Amino acid sequence: MPDTLLQIEALSAGYGEAVVITDISLQLAQGHTLALLGRNGTGKTTLMNTLAGATRQHGGSIQLNGVALHRLPSHQRAAAGIGWVPQERNIFKSLTVHENLTAVARPGAWTPARAYELFPRLAERQGNLGTQLSGGEQQMLAMARALVLNPRLLLLDEPLEGLAPIIVDELLRAIQRVTRDEGMSAIIVEQHPQAILAISQQTVVLDHGTVVHQGPADALAKDAVLLDRLLGVAR
Repeated sequence: MPDTLLQIEALSAGYGEAVVITDISLQLAQGHTLALLGRNGTGKTTLMNTLAGATRQHGGSIQLNGVALHRLPSHQRAAAGIGWVPQERNIFKSLTVHENLTAVARPGAWTPARAYELFPRLAERQGNLGTQLSGGEQQMLAMARALVLNPRLLLLDEPLEGLAPIIVDELLRAIQRVTRDEGMSAIIVEQHPQAILAISQQTVVLDHGTVVHQGPADALAKDAVLLDRLLGVAR
């Protein structure tokens, strides 16, 4: 069994005084991908934002590779190993594609050159400003920016949302290569469970801010009745 990379214990967090997620405990093995599922408004994004340090934590602990992540301010979490791609695709729109990557790159295996190899569309648009990219290209750039941080854990919050099917396929292939082939750990939030369950080892389902299911991803993918009960979808 691979070593544990991420250990979350009794985590509660939210915004201001409002508590959105309560008593969340889970662990993720080194090199594994976790599909984080749930209906809209169940706390998935809040959990991702909490890992990235963008919420108010009310209780519990987060350990990443033995480091007490919950004690670090958000700006130190990238250095601790978090590569975060939020829903709003945090790219510098006034910089070129290449400047976006070189501005954040940290030493390691993932260089801008490797990011271009993963996303040939970005290689063709190195000199384009962020504002000149399509939604799909912006998503690729946001993921490439997270990769050149050389993180231990990649957080992808609805990376396929609102994108054309051809772009979805490209992104899924890229995510699969980074995680399954290259062994990077990831947590992926997605509204379309089957696409993500197919490339994940573990799954956690949230409802009303708490964990209502966790287990192997392949078992949930095959159980249409349970999927429908948990998510209201069997697809």
